Amino acid sequence: MDALDRVVKPKTKRAKRFLEKREPKLKENTKNAMLIKGGNANLTVTEVLKDIYAVKKPFAVLYKKKNITRPFEDQTSLEFFSKKSDCSLFLFGSHNKKRPNNLIIGRMFDYHVLDMIELGIEKFVSLKDVKNSKCPEGTKPMLIFAGDMFDVNEEYRRLKSLLIDFFRGPSVPSIRLAGLEYVLHFTAVDGKIYMRSYKVLLKKSGCKIPRIELEEMGPSLDLVMRRTHLASDDLYKLSLKQPKALKPKKKKNISHDVFGTTYGRIHMQKQDLGKLQTRKMKGLKKRPAEKSAEDGGVSPKKSKSA
Repeated sequence: MDALDRVVKPKTKRAKRFLEKREPKLKENTKNAMLIKGGNANLTVTEVLKDIYAVKKPFAVLYKKKNITRPFEDQTSLEFFSKKSDCSLFLFGSHNKKRPNNLIIGRMFDYHVLDMIELGIEKFVSLKDVKNSKCPEGTKPMLIFAGDMFDVNEEYRRLKSLLIDFFRGPSVPSIRLAGLEYVLHFTAVDGKIYMRSYKVLLKKSGCKIPRIELEEMGPSLDLVMRRTHLASDDLYKLSLKQPKALKPKKKKNISHDVFGTTYGRIHMQKQDLGKLQTRKMKGLKKRPAEKSAEDGGVSPKKSKSA
């Protein structure tokens, strides 16, 4: 039996809180990522992992020691580290003659590899090479994807989903204008993926809406897609399944148009308009003859006594 699979009973309150955090929840925590350096990683790959870690912090774990593993051949070590660090995303960097400057980005489902995509680094500009001001740690980025390949090709579509999962950060209930200060831009063109990061500068414009400028911040990567390991459609749908408690309840007789306006349908019984209360006016009062006709021809006048 694996040491991580056995039932562990907490001995302290701190250990109990730690295990409770790992229990399944209706609303998932922000996904953590582990960044692993391969046994033959060079300086370029090491710097890329450090910069991605700086962008992803504090929802990331960087393993500084080299790990001799090949994710496409054997995934057991990745699954072990995933359980150990409670991470559902990973980025593995390696370098060899056949595949120089190699990155493998992927995600887990139930501590098993769901899908992963291998990318080759063709050009890299690090954070320290760009002499501009940086965004503070933990800033939630705005993600922009450009290129038809992200919508047409299945592998690129899955890569887009992977990148959104990896970089989107925590879910927030509200947004303020000053908080929109970091942009990650991905472009797919001519078989390459270009990753650029910018800092948003809000300049004075003479009106309420500020003038926006983008200043390159780093890191900058030119990537090319290599091998892919994609989950089957059934497994992918299973990983997207939501618990019933989170699904919104259907409301009857309510519809929405394209502009978001809500329409409701009300069912009423047929109304008798004859009994409708109208405004009391002398001109609308019934005459004695009309009342006697309604009462069956009996005259309302009393007969005089002899």
